[in-house]
Amino acid sequence: MATKRMQAYQDVLNRTPKHIDFDGKVSELFGKNVFHLEVMREYLPSDAYKSMNEAIQNGTRLDRKMADQVASAMKDWAITKGATHYTHWFQPLTGATAEKHDAFFKPVGPGRAIERFDGDLLVQQEPDASSFPNGGIRNTFEARGYTAWDPSSPAFVIGKTLCIPTIFISYTGESLDYKMPLLKALHAVDQAAVEVCQYFDKNVTKVNATLGWEQEYFLVDQALFNARPDLMMTGRALFGHAAAKGQQLEDHYFGSIPERVTAFMREFEMEAIALGIPVTTRHNEVAPNQFECAPIFEECNLANDHNLLLMDLMEKIARKHDFRVLLHEKPFAGVNGSGKHNNWSLSTDTGVNLLAPGKNPKSNLQFLTFFVNTIYAIYENADLLRACIASAGNDHRLGANEAPPAIISTFIGSQLSNLLDEIEKNVKAGKMTPEDKTELKLNIGKIPQIMLDNTDRNRTSPFAFTGNKFEFRAVGSSANCSSAMIVLNTMMAQQLKNFKAQVDARIEKGESKDEAILHQLQKMIKESKKIRFEGNGYGDEWVKEAEKRGLNNFKDTPRALEAWGDKKFVKLFNDLNVLTPRELEARQEIEYENYVLKLQIEARIMGDLTQNHIIPAVIEYQNKLIKNISGLVDVYGDKEGKKAAAAQIDLLSRISIHLNKMKDAADVMLKERKVANQLENAHKKAYAYCDKVKIHFDEIRYHADKLELLIDDELWPLPKFREMLFTR
Repeated sequence: MATKRMQAYQDVLNRTPKHIDFDGKVSELFGKNVFHLEVMREYLPSDAYKSMNEAIQNGTRLDRKMADQVASAMKDWAITKGATHYTHWFQPLTGATAEKHDAFFKPVGPGRAIERFDGDLLVQQEPDASSFPNGGIRNTFEARGYTAWDPSSPAFVIGKTLCIPTIFISYTGESLDYKMPLLKALHAVDQAAVEVCQYFDKNVTKVNATLGWEQEYFLVDQALFNARPDLMMTGRALFGHAAAKGQQLEDHYFGSIPERVTAFMREFEMEAIALGIPVTTRHNEVAPNQFECAPIFEECNLANDHNLLLMDLMEKIARKHDFRVLLHEKPFAGVNGSGKHNNWSLSTDTGVNLLAPGKNPKSNLQFLTFFVNTIYAIYENADLLRACIASAGNDHRLGANEAPPAIISTFIGSQLSNLLDEIEKNVKAGKMTPEDKTELKLNIGKIPQIMLDNTDRNRTSPFAFTGNKFEFRAVGSSANCSSAMIVLNTMMAQQLKNFKAQVDARIEKGESKDEAILHQLQKMIKESKKIRFEGNGYGDEWVKEAEKRGLNNFKDTPRALEAWGDKKFVKLFNDLNVLTPRELEARQEIEYENYVLKLQIEARIMGDLTQNHIIPAVIEYQNKLIKNISGLVDVYGDKEGKKAAAAQIDLLSRISIHLNKMKDAADVMLKERKVANQLENAHKKAYAYCDKVKIHFDEIRYHADKLELLIDDELWPLPKFREMLFTR
């Protein structure tokens, strides 16, 4: 091995698990570091507690007096946890989280100081934060950006800092983050869903969108990670030949978790549980050194905060265990990539999951109503769903045999599909006879049995119904769930509003409520049928079939992002007051810029690794071969020496071919990158990087990976897949 690789691998072999001692019940840890309602009950006066509870449940504003009381209580509680600082914790359009810490400490005179934190500091701050992406909404010389408290997501303490979840907005009130539009989308779907629920239960006054995410990730030993500049800079291995053994034996999936990994998992789970994140599941995933964790589902805004918090925790705690977490969607070619399945549903304040069947025809008709409306919303907004999960990393994963294809469709299982087909055919227009109603009630009453027996699951579907929720499988592992949840809840809100208006119009024309609902569902089932697909999403047949159905297949991010500028979708977000046209345009531009920057970094690292790491190693080995060939010729003479060195000459020839082709492709890539960099328009630049620069990546890598197999192992400069993926 090369010295750097040898030292890195030796460090790996010397690792021992760092065990974390905790002998109590895990349940005793839950929420220990969270300023939740039970803590508020202890620290707040009764009127302030009631106001805070109302703000959390219904989004009502707190007056200044109450805000002061909450701030004081929050500070007192945080100090008992050892906090010395506070921060407004927010989600800029980088996709990560951000924080600026300020001390509670304030001097009040010579040799005197107090801990101060009042309502003004709690409710709003001006962190500047001018360097975050803004898509033209903010000018650098007008740097004001404001954070504003989100009471619906509880404050928490990490280390010595009180963290307060906030939105991030410009001086003009426009959104610069993910949280603000998510809260607006959740409010919109709440209002629209309550109105539809009133058809079935007048007691429903609130509907929450719920989210249960499943976080996939890879672990790599820190020493090997540090010896791979591509992993350090991009999160994925830009070079590397597949190991002889990968995941083909399927022996890693759900297998015994290595002791060192378990120690890491145990620590981050304990930290997560103390922060109120209800993580309950852990297991080995399909690829070597790939794992997954998942919590119990929660209210959507809180669930999203918890996912971002968990990703941050994982990265911090992994370093303590000499690991690095890879959240990239495709860190290693040849094995499965990582996603973050978003399990989404709607639940009422009466305790009903609107996407779960009930115990009688009435509750099942309610289930059918929300079920069919979801399918119709997917049908109407498929391109928007594709846009919200588009990223440079996810482009490598979608359709790559472990993830759904880029074509958006929904899977509901054969039995539910048959039921919808029956409703489409058998609901008669106009007044229904008692016999018709009885037959329908009998069919609708069968839904719980259908659900019980329906064991269909389809890993190739981007949006699958899985019993009492829809699973958006296409979301990437590094993504902020908000992007998908903003789109999903907004389009569902619009669809439910449209449904309510159409049903009410039927009722006004003389149809009964149930008839009006069924007739409208029948119409929607028929119109949205092309978005339903029960087959293999990986097959070429589906690509052809989808094209016949008129479904788009956007295989790369720049083309998928076009949807953000579609007038139909601009109107959708604007009508529901989720995102203004200017905010939407800014986000589209930011996504294009982000795509360019990621490919730009990858291109630079590729150039660096080929020029400064791989080529010198190849030349050194070529010189060894040349010296060996020359020695044989000296000993045996020209003819016999060349005959004796035939294998070396052939090897030298093959190495030279791959070396030259790799260098030529890298030079062309460099030239195209320089041309792309001259473009100022983010949209055009993204297309240039996609169509002119990125297309050379695979060729460069192909020849580099061939060289990895030809060059002396001791000379190869980069840790190999067999070392990184099978490290315990």
